[in-house]
Amino acid sequence: MAIIYRTSALAQRHVEIGAELEDWNGMGTAWFYDHSDERAKADYEAVRTKAGLMDVSGLKKVHLSGPHAAAVIDRATTRNVDKLMPGRASYAAMLDDRGLFIDDCVIYRLSVNNWLVVHGTGTGHESLAMAAYGKNVSMLFDDDLHDMSLQGPVAVDFLAKHIPGIRDLAYFGIIQTKLFGKPVMISRTGYTGERGYEIFCEARHAMDLWDAILEDGKDMGIVPVQFSTLDLLRTESYLLFFPGDNSETYPFPDQPCGDSLWELGLDFTVSPGKTGFRGAENHYALKGKERFKIYGVKLEGTTPASEGAELLKDGEVVGVVTFGMHSELNDHNVGIARMPVECAVPGTKMTVRNSDGTEIPCVAEEMPFYDKDKKIRTAKG
Repeated sequence: MAIIYRTSALAQRHVEIGAELEDWNGMGTAWFYDHSDERAKADYEAVRTKAGLMDVSGLKKVHLSGPHAAAVIDRATTRNVDKLMPGRASYAAMLDDRGLFIDDCVIYRLSVNNWLVVHGTGTGHESLAMAAYGKNVSMLFDDDLHDMSLQGPVAVDFLAKHIPGIRDLAYFGIIQTKLFGKPVMISRTGYTGERGYEIFCEARHAMDLWDAILEDGKDMGIVPVQFSTLDLLRTESYLLFFPGDNSETYPFPDQPCGDSLWELGLDFTVSPGKTGFRGAENHYALKGKERFKIYGVKLEGTTPASEGAELLKDGEVVGVVTFGMHSELNDHNVGIARMPVECAVPGTKMTVRNSDGTEIPCVAEEMPFYDKDKKIRTAKG
């Protein structure tokens, strides 16, 4: 049973739009403003062609300050944080002692000894606390800090009207500034595959900023977007969602939950040559021992794979599609799947069997399906 123990300062706005707030990471979240296919399509296309504003405050925000802050983050995550300078951020993974994935995060270096780690629904907070024990560091879970995500091709044009120099903010860069007279931190990050920005603010300013962005951005096509839209955007952009793509949702019949970074395709989050992070030795020992691979599938026709659809090869169930989506805009029908290593080769022919029994031919295909060279999300100027 879900227990909602965190409240977004934007909850009233979501309810006014039509949301029934549902739990995500302990916070009442606007998964849907309505459940229609029309709304889902409109929100998806808004982000891909204009811009959408989402409340992602359900992410957990943890401040670490003090002389040992960097060492704590270095121990708990896969990135070499000594190379991260103030004003920059980095995406990282977090592992358990077995070397298996337990959470992902974005690490923000705010100043020399002040850091912010924003993580998802795993046990990242516990791992940080374990690493912080006995160290000269303060650790604060900050639920007052709210996070609005403005994503889409016109996001930079909108922000440029209000923030000089925003076009110069590089991918994974941070700027401390003001927006509509309110103090904010803006990072060039997101979860959509678009050129996007996250706007961090105090809870007391969240509603004013939300209203001002939507009102001032209305003529540019900026609209509020329901949280579930992220599943469509992330699927074609190869952005994984814990635990939806993991063995916590699709367990092995005879093994405890847990996936390696090699299986998930997240081994790039380990800084080259880094040792000493939690689970490091077991992580490296698991290379070449993948039980499955996260890989893409491209389906025939326009019927998308249902969540959890079976993946068949030669009539035998060999895997599962964790999420699928059809895009008229990009003219593809694609999904993220867990499949045998030998099937994770471009062109491998398989079949998706949906929960209603519908069978759809598909082939394995490398991800991402959208913006394959990642030029959109990293664009300059």
